[in-house]
Amino acid sequence: MNDDAEQQHSAQANPGYAAGQLTAAFRTAATHPDPETRRRAQERGRRWRAVLDGMVNGPLTIGSRAPVAGLPPWVTPEVVRGGFATGEPSAGGPLLDFETAAARRAGVPAERRALFGYFLSEEGLTYLYALLDSGRYAVTVPEEAALLTVAWLVRAGETDAALDLVRELAPFADRLRFGPRPSDRPAPRPDAVHRSTVAGASAALARRRPSTAVETQREALAVWQPFGDELLLHWLEVTDEEGYVRIPATADAWHARSAELLCRYRDLALRHTHCTKHRKPKENLGILRAALEETAAGRELEPRRLGMLRHAVASMVRRRGRPGSERHTELRRGQAAQAALPSHHALARVVLGRLSGLPQSGGVSEVEPIVAPVSEEEAGETGAPAGAGIPPAVRRPVEAALSAPVGTLVERGVVPSAEVLAELVPQLVAAATAGQHRDPALRTLAAAHYRAFRNRRSLLLLNLQRQVRVEELPWVRAVAGHRGADGADEAAAAALRQLGGLAVRAFPGTILPNPLIRELSVLARQAELDTPLVEELATDIFMGTFTPKFLTAARVAAELLGGGSLYERYYAIDYLAVRNLAVVEAGEAARRSGGARTSPGFAALCRQRAAAFAPGTGTSRSWAAENGTVIEQAQILTTHNLATLVHRVGIDPGVGWDELTLCCFDTVCRLTGRVHRNPRPLGAIKDVAYAWRQMVFHLSLCTPDEQRRTVDRLTEDMARQPRHVSGRLAPALTGLRQVMSGDPADAGKGRLLLGWSTGGHWFRPDPGPAGPR
Repeated sequence: MNDDAEQQHSAQANPGYAAGQLTAAFRTAATHPDPETRRRAQERGRRWRAVLDGMVNGPLTIGSRAPVAGLPPWVTPEVVRGGFATGEPSAGGPLLDFETAAARRAGVPAERRALFGYFLSEEGLTYLYALLDSGRYAVTVPEEAALLTVAWLVRAGETDAALDLVRELAPFADRLRFGPRPSDRPAPRPDAVHRSTVAGASAALARRRPSTAVETQREALAVWQPFGDELLLHWLEVTDEEGYVRIPATADAWHARSAELLCRYRDLALRHTHCTKHRKPKENLGILRAALEETAAGRELEPRRLGMLRHAVASMVRRRGRPGSERHTELRRGQAAQAALPSHHALARVVLGRLSGLPQSGGVSEVEPIVAPVSEEEAGETGAPAGAGIPPAVRRPVEAALSAPVGTLVERGVVPSAEVLAELVPQLVAAATAGQHRDPALRTLAAAHYRAFRNRRSLLLLNLQRQVRVEELPWVRAVAGHRGADGADEAAAAALRQLGGLAVRAFPGTILPNPLIRELSVLARQAELDTPLVEELATDIFMGTFTPKFLTAARVAAELLGGGSLYERYYAIDYLAVRNLAVVEAGEAARRSGGARTSPGFAALCRQRAAAFAPGTGTSRSWAAENGTVIEQAQILTTHNLATLVHRVGIDPGVGWDELTLCCFDTVCRLTGRVHRNPRPLGAIKDVAYAWRQMVFHLSLCTPDEQRRTVDRLTEDMARQPRHVSGRLAPALTGLRQVMSGDPADAGKGRLLLGWSTGGHWFRPDPGPAGPR
């Protein structure tokens, strides 16, 4: 769901979705072979039962900002997939262990209301003061910061504000967990940025299990192939130069050796069970062993078995050489070295031991010492060979825990996508939010609280309602007046420029994901910048309306790209008309008492353009595709935040717009490759068109000379692509050249590249000799 939720469902949420999820959870809980998976499925089933019961019996109002009867919007709800509230608050449920321990220590009943009263006593406040000063607490849900905020207000002399906050919390003191969660370690530094914690890296490594395939191969190399060599040598002793097996009647020593080998085989088979190839009667080792069993039992080999034996002996010598020969010895030496390599599981245990001595709640400042080769001491403790290197699969969890500037994490590949960047941004926004407070204890509390708030799952909302914002929480409002004005907005603006520029530079062909937009919007509000950042809307719950900020964003795009830019001409936009529409609707909104909740003019413009560019809109049987064509036009008109970031925020991507264009085209080519022979290519086509739109935007900010040179580079790059890529992109690139020459994109051999279509998409068929039609 989106922060401002410019999406809506039908008039009521459909319980059929919840019923389907409940059925799936029951099926998994009943049939999955893994006990832990079954346990998680049972818990999901419990939550979905609560959703259905609440929808049917009335205490739940799905689609509302306050979905649980009797609880205000600021209470963090328990939310399952799809934005459905279960009816339980996240800070509710049975007392947790730390609450029970706190009640025992305070000498009060193990009840939340009793604990609430204790924390408001002189002794309880003293305990909270100590936590504030030490920072040794954790905030996992926003409510756990409430009583710490009360204590801070009391100590700051804000008694009235503290009492007002207590009065607002008190009605829910018996249900919600307002007390803090003590921790052995201080809260993470507000400016610490890492994708995973040390504890997360340790958990990932601890989950590694020995690979059955690897251990099977190791066993084959270390056990069964050397044993097979012994069997082969044993049969070669009784094989003449022509390959015939002739066992002398007086071969007592040979028969004794046969019995010894068979005894060893049975012992090896009992102890080494991964590899079963030796049991297969048609494999060479199986043939040699079965023939030996026959002779050891005193039976003469039948002609068929004798023929198989001769063929097995000959083929083994032909493929690898005679055991003991130079060729065979070299082969087995390499295989023995490979078998002696430590398993990833063993090396993960070595790294796990190194991580165990580090603070678990934060990241790691350096990766290299943790992934250094195995030391002599570690070799003695773990059995892993000294000097063994740590493989990439074991390094990755540690690298994900690297704590460094976000730009460094992007450069090192720890942040591989805009979606992953969005996961890290709350840590940076938490630092910017906390930095507005002068008091160190309040800064630490604000940062911890913000990180917890950003883990709050979004609700399914109807009728253009928006998600609860952090500033709506009572304990945040209570300390809002203690934010320092000096430089706070400048710091937020600088963070906004840094993150926006980083996202555009690092992932130029990817639209900004909604979680990232949500965090950038927080920074924009803190910086008091007029930056209309808009979310990507979901086609399945879009009802054809847009909030006014979409038109505002289109007006910002008009300010940057109006007057005949390449972007305006390529997508056939009349940005002057967009600016006039924005002026008209702003005037109408000013005359209304409550302002405007929707922009009918913008919605009508998007529908009009969708009908023009996607014939069949309004008659297609796919309502999702029709919604997609309208939403895509909104993205085109607004540039989906690029114009706002460039024109209002003032981002500096750090490289030239021509270079970003080329990077975008690389993404376009890569995504186009996913269309080939794809039975469901429409998702890939949509991503191609979105990356193409970003490319056209970047190209539009180049000078005319740069545009011509860059398009020539694009043509050269396209020619180096596989035929199924270049053939699909050729009409789109031709259309772009036509626009640069003053003609429409969709004329002659050129095509306008859009992502959504209500009919067959020209990009979908495999290109013929002349390209797709």
